[in-house]
Amino acid sequence: MKISAPFRGLLYKAANAMALTVTGISLTDLRLGAFMVGGPTHSGKLVSVNTAMQMDTVWACTRLISDTIGAMPLKLYQRSPDGTSSTLARDHPLYRILSRSPNTDMSAIEFWSSMVACLMLWGNAFAQVIWSDIGAKRVVALYPLRPDRMTVNRDDATGELIYTYTYQGQTLTLEEGDILHIKGYCLDGMMGMSPISAGRQQIGSAMAAEETAARMFANGMLSQTYIKSPNILKGDQRVRAKAILKDYEGALNAGKTPLLEGGWTVESIGMNPEDMQLLQTRGFNVETLCRWFGVAPVMIGRMEKSTAWGSGLEQMNLWFLTYTLQPWLVRIEQAITRCLLLPAEKETYFAQHNVDALLRADSQTRAQLEATQVQNGIKTRNEIREKEGLAPIPGGDIATVQAQMIPLTDVGKVGMPPTLQPVTTPISQPQSQPGGTIGDPDDD
Repeated sequence: MKISAPFRGLLYKAANAMALTVTGISLTDLRLGAFMVGGPTHSGKLVSVNTAMQMDTVWACTRLISDTIGAMPLKLYQRSPDGTSSTLARDHPLYRILSRSPNTDMSAIEFWSSMVACLMLWGNAFAQVIWSDIGAKRVVALYPLRPDRMTVNRDDATGELIYTYTYQGQTLTLEEGDILHIKGYCLDGMMGMSPISAGRQQIGSAMAAEETAARMFANGMLSQTYIKSPNILKGDQRVRAKAILKDYEGALNAGKTPLLEGGWTVESIGMNPEDMQLLQTRGFNVETLCRWFGVAPVMIGRMEKSTAWGSGLEQMNLWFLTYTLQPWLVRIEQAITRCLLLPAEKETYFAQHNVDALLRADSQTRAQLEATQVQNGIKTRNEIREKEGLAPIPGGDIATVQAQMIPLTDVGKVGMPPTLQPVTTPISQPQSQPGGTIGDPDDD
């Protein structure tokens, strides 16, 4: 059956109005797909990024990783011609973009924290790259884009990726060279996988447990009991009974003892919250959701059977850096090289995060480490002073080593000043006398 154009318009408006009512999203918005895929979970909960972020565990894991990476200094470096060393590329235009202000509206920590949060929630992070149209080609700004409003397709003719961004009813088509795309864990190389989508069943179960606990508190923890009347209530009796029970409903009235009249009794049915292990279930959900983000529960305040104090803090930070942050740091650094550097610059320049601040232990341990680095020529004194926020000193750019670090066979002859060379002038021997030698120990 062929539908006329005016009628099709009415159908579209009706469907669009329904979509806005149910999800708050129009039919032209790409976010609508997030509500259509998969349907409700086994627990009956509809899981999306917005609903998942209402879970304290999801919020804490996302904020921990995004803010930690966002606060790390991200610098651009230039390799030496022989590739044996590198220096800060302060004169490169991209240096300021990465480390100070990616655009006029955001600081570096705001931009990178937002990008990493998108990686945590959607598995992808996008930013529009603004190139200079005057003089040499260079990046002048980066503007973040919401991943839930982006679709990625490959052009069959050229093989390049085409990015389509929809916002407020407008559609923007961007070429591959105009996008900074950081992908999370992926299978097709085009789009990263969302932890929220992959872990929707566990997140849905956690949401159901939270709702169950909240409803039990709202009902004054009496949801597993009932009051038995000896007679069938009629008319005013039923109204009066409901009014009396109102005084004992809600969390504020929990613990009050009701007065029962006329042979009424309180009976218990089902299981109480302790028997249902509701609290243990909610605690287990914290550990389950932490696995989806690769975060140790202790890092977000789950302190049961754990401690974050004393000597364990340094090892915990090392674990967090190695197994949680390092893969994300490498993805960001390599995406910068792929998307923001010109082909002729990719062998010379590279971006890198400074993780020293995260690995810092107490002042005594840090001082011992820095002293060892200086004594063995690993770092210069000015490099250590710069890390500690101190001004450079004259002669502090020279790498030095301990003079005692020489082979045992060369002791006494390698690097010894002339004034300390062994004396080789022969000492005159005492004159011999009959019956012995002057100075002989055996001489009486």
